[in-house]
Amino acid sequence: MRRLLNKENILTLPNLISLFRLLLIPVILWLYCIRQDVLLTMAVIVISGLSDILDGIIARKFNMVSDLGKILDPCADKLTQAAILISLAVRYPAITVLIGLFVFKELVMAAMGWITLKRADKVNSAQWYGKANTVILYTSTAILIVFPQLPYGAVQFLIGLCAVSMLLSLALYVLFYLRQLKHSRNDPPQDRS
Repeated sequence: MRRLLNKENILTLPNLISLFRLLLIPVILWLYCIRQDVLLTMAVIVISGLSDILDGIIARKFNMVSDLGKILDPCADKLTQAAILISLAVRYPAITVLIGLFVFKELVMAAMGWITLKRADKVNSAQWYGKANTVILYTSTAILIVFPQLPYGAVQFLIGLCAVSMLLSLALYVLFYLRQLKHSRNDPPQDRS
């Protein structure tokens, strides 16, 4: 756990980009809920998304992948997604169900990630199904932001698509973490001196 907090692990460009994305969250909420500026809201969401891609590329290309980054990056993703869902719930009350499912999914994944970190001393990167869920969520919410006059059936379809994607991602992550924990029990103990 100490290695998460050393200076070299914290002060990396990808981690600073993730912090920048965290700072964009109140801007998204203000632009959509208070200012009601759809175009600027989408511009900030796009900037956030592009910076997410950029920090991943920089981390891998320049060998700046850190355990802190493996935690900070998904936190920035999840908090941004939560902010977008909360913003949209003002216009689309049915999204409150999606928010509840989102919170449940993230709590289960955080608990399982924490258990894996404690038992296996390992921080796992995002898996493809988590990234696919993120793409579906961002695409669906972008459509809802840009086209506020969508027919009720289209809105329900997008919300349902996000719900199915979240549930599938959650199920696959639970299986992933269970496999990680099983492997950690089967591996011989390591000297941590």
